[in-house]
Order: sequence, then C-alpha cells, then structure tokens
Amino acid sequence: MTSKMDRRKQYTRMVLKESLLKLLQEKSISNLTIKEICETADINRSTYYAHYSNQYELLESIEEEFIEDLVATLGRYNFSKEEEALQMTEKLFEFLADKNGICKILLSENTDMYFLKKGMGITHEFIFKNWVTDSRIDQETYEYINMFMVSGSIHVIKNWLENGMDKTPGEMAGILHHFINRGLSGVR
Repeated sequence: MTSKMDRRKQYTRMVLKESLLKLLQEKSISNLTIKEICETADINRSTYYAHYSNQYELLESIEEEFIEDLVATLGRYNFSKEEEALQMTEKLFEFLADKNGICKILLSENTDMYFLKKGMGITHEFIFKNWVTDSRIDQETYEYINMFMVSGSIHVIKNWLENGMDKTPGEMAGILHHFINRGLSGVR
C-alpha cells in the first residue's frame, strides 16, 4: 500500500510541475493562481495544498530538482584544472541542450530570480572556481570581475537557448572559454 501511495504522490507532483511549466510559458509566476494550476493539472485544490503551499513553493521544487540534476551531472566529471575548464563548459552546454525546454522557462522573465542566482553560483563553482587572475588584483576586484563573467555567461546561455541553440555545445563552450580567457581584445 505504501508504494502505491508513493507512486500516486510522485505522479501528482509530476503533473503539478508539468502544469506549472506549461503555464509559465505564457504567464509570470506572480500572475498565476493555484486554481489555474489545478485546472491545468486536472486535480482539486485540496490535493494541491497537500503537496505545496503556493505556486512559489512548486516553482522552487522544480528549480531545486533541475539544479540537483545539473550538479549531479557536472559532478561526474573531475575537471579541476584551469585547462580543463573548456571541457566542463562543454558538458554544461550539453546538459542545457538536453534540458533546453525547462531551462528556457526557468531562465525566462516569468519565473523568479532564485534560479538565476543559483545558476550563477553553480557556474562559478564548476566553471570559474579555478580561474586565476593576476596576483596584483585584490580579492574585492576579483569578486566583481568574477560576477561580471558569471552573469554574462548566464545571459549568453539564455540567448543561445532563445536562438534555438544555433551553435553546438562545443562551439558555445569555445566561444565562452575564449572570451573569458582573452576578453574583448581577443575577439576579431
């Protein structure tokens, strides 16, 4: 009986997540109602409230699940040296290409800033953690430079997804890696 309840619970949560993602393609999270989510999922409100207290909690669970999957995927690789950052960046782009539908929704203006901030943290952890700057740059300046690169990288990813992934993950990794290491002076 317990496994039957677990499957039912998993199914309900899956349907709620799919319904919210569908609605987020058209409306912002702040303009969505529980009623709309329930109608799309074809469940009643009491069932919804048995799982989530509001639409933001449901969105957060989707974001957390995506982030856990991303971290688990990138964590399988042991790219710890700066030279290997290109390979890690390509793995990141491959993951995003595979999950492009949900990724576009989570990076859209229809969600909240949590996912973007968390994505920036992950990008820093896996891509920029071993990036070495000139030793003459103080820690505070380094943090500003790092934030600039990470936020720029997130927006490059967002643009790539919105443009239908017009370049391969390898090409995108190369572009990002080249820009990070050589800046605008290296662009021809």
